[in-house]
Amino acid sequence: MNSQIEQNKKHAVEFYQMAYLGSPTKAVEQYVGDEYIQHNPVVMDGKQGFIEYFKQMATQHPKKNIDFLRVIGEGNLVALHTHQQWPDGDEYVTMDFFRFDHDGKIVEHWDAIQQVPERSLNGHSMF
Repeated sequence: MNSQIEQNKKHAVEFYQMAYLGSPTKAVEQYVGDEYIQHNPVVMDGKQGFIEYFKQMATQHPKKNIDFLRVIGEGNLVALHTHQQWPDGDEYVTMDFFRFDHDGKIVEHWDAIQQVPERSLNGHSMF
């Protein structure tokens, strides 16, 4: 297996976990390249927008958890399938996609998030 893909997968998980659990500045310093293109419409573009969003999230929701269920890498892209548990009992499934530059740094992000419903009409889990 391509060692760069494996490293990117590892770094995507470390980056997201670090930011999600309250250290977005450190996450950006360690894992983000010169630019950071953000496609989530509720987060400002660039590194500072990412940091501000996750600092606010940590302040408003300090006791949350994230489980990484699947990590998929192809070329310079990594996809994360996660299960988020929030303090008020809400649960979310997310799909995050990161693009890495030639230096192995994250430079672009897309995501989709959906609240986990109380029941499933098809009987299958979202995980």
